Amino acid sequence: MEQGLLLPRLRADHGAILASPFTTSAHASGWRRCHSSSFSSLKIQSQLRPMSVVSGLFSTIRCAVTETSVYKMESTETVDLDWDNLGFGLVPTDYMYTMKCTQNGIFTEGELLRYGPIELSPSSGVLNYGQGIFEGLKAYRKEDGSILLFRPEENALRMRMGAERMCMPAPSVEQFVDAVKLTVLANKRWVPPTGKGSLYIRPLLIGSGAVLGLSPAPEYTFVIFVSPVGNYFKEGLAPINLLVENEFHRAAPGGTGGIKTIGNYASVLKAQKKAKENGYSDVLYLDSTHKKYLEEVSSCNIFVVKNKVISTPEIKGTILPGITRKSIIDVALGQGYQVEERAVSVDEVLDADEVFCTGTAVVVSPVGSITFLGRRVEYGNKGVGAVSQELYSELTRLQMGISEDTMGWTMELN
Repeated sequence: MEQGLLLPRLRADHGAILASPFTTSAHASGWRRCHSSSFSSLKIQSQLRPMSVVSGLFSTIRCAVTETSVYKMESTETVDLDWDNLGFGLVPTDYMYTMKCTQNGIFTEGELLRYGPIELSPSSGVLNYGQGIFEGLKAYRKEDGSILLFRPEENALRMRMGAERMCMPAPSVEQFVDAVKLTVLANKRWVPPTGKGSLYIRPLLIGSGAVLGLSPAPEYTFVIFVSPVGNYFKEGLAPINLLVENEFHRAAPGGTGGIKTIGNYASVLKAQKKAKENGYSDVLYLDSTHKKYLEEVSSCNIFVVKNKVISTPEIKGTILPGITRKSIIDVALGQGYQVEERAVSVDEVLDADEVFCTGTAVVVSPVGSITFLGRRVEYGNKGVGAVSQELYSELTRLQMGISEDTMGWTMELN
């Protein structure tokens, strides 16, 4: 159902939802219709006051999820932002999505709420024991104005895999994808123009229920918020400079390195901060057992090119199975490259012809230099390598709907 979505409740309880500082009356008129077998249509025409509490708006609306319930966003306005200098930082948008689940594993119907703070008990599982995972994906605007999602089912499956490891219930693939669609359409005006960036989508699954002793939380909350973004690294597609970390490790066998649990990322901050203070873009981690094989960068997978053969560390539980990583491998194979998933030593990366990173945020980021134990190796005469440039162009053209999607990876929202 690409023209409409299953509709959760649309709520604005008294005193509970804050208007975004970017809200306008034109945006309010964008929420128009909710069709179901029980009612034909309803209209909402209310002025939203910037930076004020919305009291009562939509408060009587409860659109239960049914197979015939359809939501459609009619507003085609775009936000007046400096799209050319967007960068990768949080820009508050209009709406976020929430859905709750108790220990029975059944999620209630979801809600669209105004973007803003969420309530958590001080003894919630996520705050005390780190019971939380997240995902990241993007929406792109095509030249005809329609919106493309890139492989959202893969994110749903990865969240379910991570949730199982963290003893958490997770939304079904259908629930996840429908919630992503709804959230993107509700914030459609924040999707950057073609070629100016993307709408970054952040689904979160957290143990929101209160616990004291170490145990799974009694309640879980699924949240999605979005933000328009530009390049993750300030260098853009220009090469980044990496420092190989040989003291700290990102993950260990048997741990949670292979899933997107929140704790994986806080643990890299110290090494990353030190590296950036010394002029590096990020940190490249080695395995914790032998301390000689590449694992990944703080939030990216890594690829090494030698004699036209592309190698990347194999997925073995300590490396995140990146969706962009998976996509780049398929694109490279389609372009006739030989791709190997195996253990890649630090000596190999220092002898490579070309190195690049992949991830949802960066897509493809060429590596200009790697420094290990004081030895600095530069690649591609300080330029963007031919392989990374080719794969970046192929993948981004597909993501933005410029080239034909023969892989069936994109999902169009109108």
